Amino acid sequence: MRVAVIGAGIVGVCTAYELAADGHEVVVFERRGTVAAETSFANAGVLAPGYVTPWAAPGMRWKVFRQLFSRHAAIRFGGRFGTGVLPHLPWLWSWWRACRRPVHEANRSAMQRLAHYSRDRQRELTHRLNLDYEQAQGYLVLLRAERDVHRAAPGLKLLEHLGVAHQLVDAGRVRELEPALHPQTALAGAIHLPADGVGNCRQFAHALKARAQQLGVQFRFDQRVRRIVPGALPVVELDDERAPQQTRLDPPAPFDAVVVCAGVQSTALLSPLRLRLPLAPIWGYSVTAPIRHVDGEPLRGPRSALMDETYKVAISRLGQRVRVAGSAEIGGPAGVHTEAALATLYKVLDDWFPGAAVMSQAQVWKGARPMLPDGPPLLGASGIPGIWLNLGHGSSGWALACGSARVLADQLQQRAPEVDLKGLTLERWPGHAAAAVAARR
Repeated sequence: MRVAVIGAGIVGVCTAYELAADGHEVVVFERRGTVAAETSFANAGVLAPGYVTPWAAPGMRWKVFRQLFSRHAAIRFGGRFGTGVLPHLPWLWSWWRACRRPVHEANRSAMQRLAHYSRDRQRELTHRLNLDYEQAQGYLVLLRAERDVHRAAPGLKLLEHLGVAHQLVDAGRVRELEPALHPQTALAGAIHLPADGVGNCRQFAHALKARAQQLGVQFRFDQRVRRIVPGALPVVELDDERAPQQTRLDPPAPFDAVVVCAGVQSTALLSPLRLRLPLAPIWGYSVTAPIRHVDGEPLRGPRSALMDETYKVAISRLGQRVRVAGSAEIGGPAGVHTEAALATLYKVLDDWFPGAAVMSQAQVWKGARPMLPDGPPLLGASGIPGIWLNLGHGSSGWALACGSARVLADQLQQRAPEVDLKGLTLERWPGHAAAAVAARR
């Protein structure tokens, strides 16, 4: 089959590779000049399947609104005085309903099935293709106070139920695992997940792109998709990235299938086809800086990956750099940084690793995570002839990408995927699927 993949983030690159590995002729269309240039560019890099969970969860409803009055909130409303949230009120209403415990438990189960499958697939690819992407083993969830230890009890039960290797360790053991932690910052203990860890998402995407090209995948960069014409042989129509209103003169070639992996831009492609998915950009931030090296002094910065449970901020070591990442900003403009969100990242880094990074060389990033209100991504048939979906991974795209790509490739080949897809297909949004099908009649 001749297959078009729209989007070359981590999900699109993995999808292209898996399709090519199955023998398909694959063309990837990407509006940027390279792979992993947007949401996948500078995420935290954490790979911890046991902590992949929907943002819509019991207790989160009130937490969102309580944090509106907190200077170091993990969740914010973007725009001046939070006005950026107004266009997303329908999304927030769906999210609010998905916070109900039975709904949350079903969505969490779906995401974690996929996350564990994805981890196994990623490890297989890493070993077979000899991929290097600044991996490091071990993950610590830092608990600042005894109340945090008590609040962690349900999470520990869930990890045990899932069979995830973990241990609740005291402060002394934490500092053995991460000796550069600041000794004056209060620490009651941590959850240690020795089999989880961290890796550079963008570097993985570039390495897998090279392998995909060896299999014949064509990457067409700086090309914006104007629209998709569905049918038995769907067509991808392009605009010139340098002149968006000027349609290219060469006639668009048909494909046997089109896979949409375009992140938040997927909405603009699918809405004209009456598939209006509740996909919203939830902005995240990161700061990356070189680790400071001083002759004769001990190691600075983390050895692997940590999560500050109080502020929901991750600190990761990526080669000779440290990255601190977090925040969830609803609404607000692209390219405009919220200083309070960055202040939280700087605070958490300074709390745990003061002076560890050369901040004069820091790179600040803000990226839109394409999130559905209930949490899991959408994989598989769209209900529109010739069009397939691999989108909506939210903040878990790095953890879910390899598994999602393998699932999509199996579906396209009409093979049964190796993971239960309940809760991961368009069937969970029946109204949207029905509208798209009705529109094609």
